Amino acid sequence: MKPIRFHPDADTEMIDAAVWYESQQPDLGKRFLAAVQDALNRIELNPELYALVEGDVRRCLTRTFPFGVLFRIKPDFIAVIGVMHLHRDPDYWENR
Repeated sequence: MKPIRFHPDADTEMIDAAVWYESQQPDLGKRFLAAVQDALNRIELNPELYALVEGDVRRCLTRTFPFGVLFRIKPDFIAVIGVMHLHRDPDYWENR
């Protein structure tokens, strides 16, 4: 399995979403982070399972929350370039 590395903006997106969910309901932010971790675990197991959304970028949907983990398969690691809310502008991450 290849290690996962986060683009700094993807890490910020994930943390910001967790903070927002936590402000809505106690432990909801923790459940969001667990859903993202579940998606990351699934990506690690079989990254090529997930559909290409543009170029070499793939997307794995989280369970329960309306988010997708956008990533690229690199020779030595998996690069997470976005933890994207599915109702946000779909092209905002393209410069990463």
